[in-house]
Amino acid sequence: MFDVICVGSSTVDVFVKTKYSELIKIKDINGEENLLSYPVGSKILVDELDFTTGGGGTNVAVSLSKLGHKAAYLGCMGKCENSEIVLNALNQFKVDTSLVVRKNGQTGYSIILDSIEHDRTILAYKGLNNELIFKDIDKKKLKTKWFYFSAMLGKAFKAQEQLAKYAEKNKIKIAFNPSSYLAEKGSTFLKEILSRTEILVLNKEEAGLIAGKDTIPYLCQKLNELGPKYVVITDGKRGAYCYHDGYLYFAAIHNIRIVETTGAGDAFASSFLAGIIKENDVAYAMKLATTNAESVISYHGAKNKLLTLKESNSMMRKVSVKVTKKKLNTK
Repeated sequence: MFDVICVGSSTVDVFVKTKYSELIKIKDINGEENLLSYPVGSKILVDELDFTTGGGGTNVAVSLSKLGHKAAYLGCMGKCENSEIVLNALNQFKVDTSLVVRKNGQTGYSIILDSIEHDRTILAYKGLNNELIFKDIDKKKLKTKWFYFSAMLGKAFKAQEQLAKYAEKNKIKIAFNPSSYLAEKGSTFLKEILSRTEILVLNKEEAGLIAGKDTIPYLCQKLNELGPKYVVITDGKRGAYCYHDGYLYFAAIHNIRIVETTGAGDAFASSFLAGIIKENDVAYAMKLATTNAESVISYHGAKNKLLTLKESNSMMRKVSVKVTKKKLNTK
């Protein structure tokens, strides 16, 4: 019996750092957009080149394993050298890989370009990630208390819909972390999963794409009406919110040095789930999630500074995360 089976993407990630990039701000009637630019027709020297593994499914599986849970990864990979790199990394962190579906083709690959403000632009090659099909999954091994769904498209999203129905029949709870390209498809498109979701974690932009632009308390309530019992909305440097059972919780973040933000969302979502599983307490889950996410953004790589439960609790004792709670009136 697994604690969590993580269904999502896997990639080999290459982090590229160069001092020759520029950040350009463009304003129009719709607002402001930041663009990362490089000189055209030039050979650009790279200052640092780091290889690691990523993808929402593997990031979350490793995080949950480090936090003390029995985690498995379910996704589709190629029969290639890159898939072996990903599988070896998962095995190193004691993540079960027996559910992985392998086909002829290439495993996902991402190139992460750093900016002078330490946000990032990702060139993502999906490879076989979206080729996961429900009939290819070994149903006998789907013995788990939770499914965690990270964003997938095409055939793989259909497989997640079927897994959601399977979860409902087999009393398996679901945590769901959609991306902007799923959120922009709207609540009707996501209905089969949202209506069966226990914990929904997304950022403010994604929440607005699903429920319409409004205040975070309003977005929380609207998303709650779609099915999720816990609605968690992150708002970057402004902190994070959770709506559950009529109460809105808020966790402030610390003013820390940000090195690179890849994997912060996965660290936050997985740690929130871990906190609910361990303590069944929203305030504790928010503190654990904030602490782990802040650790990840202090270093390069989505997995490099994921904390164990012991390390997280020690960090929370040293640097307290403030969580407030208030009753919301329904609209």
